[in-house]
Amino acid sequence: MPVLATVAAKPNWLNVVAATPEGGFRMGNPDARVKLVEYGSLTCPHCAHFYAEAMDKLKANYIASGKVSYEFRNFVLNGPDYAATLLARCKGAPGFFPLANAFFTKQSQWTEAFAHLAEADSARLAGLAPDKQIAALAEIGKLDAFVAPLGINRAKFDACLADKAASEKLLSMRKDAVETWKLTGTPGFILNGKTQEGVLTWEALEPLLQATLR
Repeated sequence: MPVLATVAAKPNWLNVVAATPEGGFRMGNPDARVKLVEYGSLTCPHCAHFYAEAMDKLKANYIASGKVSYEFRNFVLNGPDYAATLLARCKGAPGFFPLANAFFTKQSQWTEAFAHLAEADSARLAGLAPDKQIAALAEIGKLDAFVAPLGINRAKFDACLADKAASEKLLSMRKDAVETWKLTGTPGFILNGKTQEGVLTWEALEPLLQATLR
């Protein structure tokens, strides 16, 4: 009886997610010919717009093929962003993209609480040591309630916001964005090691991806 040759299944590159030495989280083939890096902020409306407009197309048409990898690196802009980012990253590579999806798709909802802080809350924050302010801000903004249905209970919430190594990584990524890649805002894109100046939208980015793939 002939032995049938086994055919290796193609990897599902959308499920291949890893942390990178630079501090980001990469989705897709680590050996992809085209490597796309986005520096983004969870409180940035332009980043949320890019996410809504581009992510499904990027995954289906580029990452799934194994020809393009996508890495997200956080470029923290403000206190609420700092708190949300620590929480989005606290489940590591497997949890990052689902959490980032929640923060981006519901950005207008969870940021609303930070837009109208009561005077008493502002005074409380001002009286805290700097290393305690982010955790207090997250609590005031009810981020504990936001992330609880996403698999982050109160104990993990507190631990992630108190993680000094994670905070230092955020500062390191922001420094790298500014000093190495010369970025001044978000979103910012690096394509095969080159900063894409003036590119903020999927409409502007996709032709560059296609050209790099040729």
